Amino acid sequence: MKIASIDIGTNAIKSKIFKTTPASIEFIKGIRSPIRLGSDVFNDGNLSEGKLDQVIETIREYEEVFKENFISHYEIVATSAFRDTSNSEDARRYIETAINHPLRVISGLEEAKLIRFHPKSNTGKNKIFVDLGGGSTEFFIRNEQETIIRSFQLGAVRNMLQKDNKEEWQRLEEWLRSIKPKKKLIGIGGNIRSFLNAHELKEMSLSEFKKKVKKLSKLSTEEKITKYSFSPDRADVIDHALDIFQFISEHLGVQQISSTKWGISDSIAIKLFHELYSSKVTIS
Repeated sequence: MKIASIDIGTNAIKSKIFKTTPASIEFIKGIRSPIRLGSDVFNDGNLSEGKLDQVIETIREYEEVFKENFISHYEIVATSAFRDTSNSEDARRYIETAINHPLRVISGLEEAKLIRFHPKSNTGKNKIFVDLGGGSTEFFIRNEQETIIRSFQLGAVRNMLQKDNKEEWQRLEEWLRSIKPKKKLIGIGGNIRSFLNAHELKEMSLSEFKKKVKKLSKLSTEEKITKYSFSPDRADVIDHALDIFQFISEHLGVQQISSTKWGISDSIAIKLFHELYSSKVTIS
């Protein structure tokens, strides 16, 4: 059986399709649509009907792909832009009515908690997962004693539009000072993954990261597109995302920075997978 997930993010809408059996789940394909909801939310305070219609049209296109793949089980979630818009509930209902499928707006802490589904979330206490999106940044740490999750209102699109808050930077800094240093940072999201891929590396030392970030920041958006083949909606925000990663890494004394293809859409699909097959498991 095939299943799917849709993640309505701040900078783009993404979907992933998986093939499953009661004992396995395998990624098949992903789709990404560069619809920047954050421009409306952070500039105007709400999601316009025109932007919501774009979301509906995109979901319907994804649903056509689902039909071609005989997929009837899929879940749709929305993150930071939907959390922050002043018309969040009306926007959610507007989309649900149009597509006749539930849409769940998840909190920042739930977004952070979903990282637990990453296959390597249990290995090693000296690492930290950082999911940096368009509107918020989530953290996940698991050690022998506890699991720590946090969410902050800092993100690539939000910061590019200068809607980041000084107090939120201070809150982040205070929290980073309160936790033990981490040797490795595993970045989640298209910006850190694109940055490492552009340099044909799976990971970087912090010193190397800082040098390459500085070099990249000197390029114009057009130069980033030409030199690194970044999409336009990646090229204009990537500097702001990397600034946040650098801030976090410096405060935690991180030695190595890497990335993962994992994202919210993966976690949502894994969660759906467990729900679908739980009835086939005998609990005694």
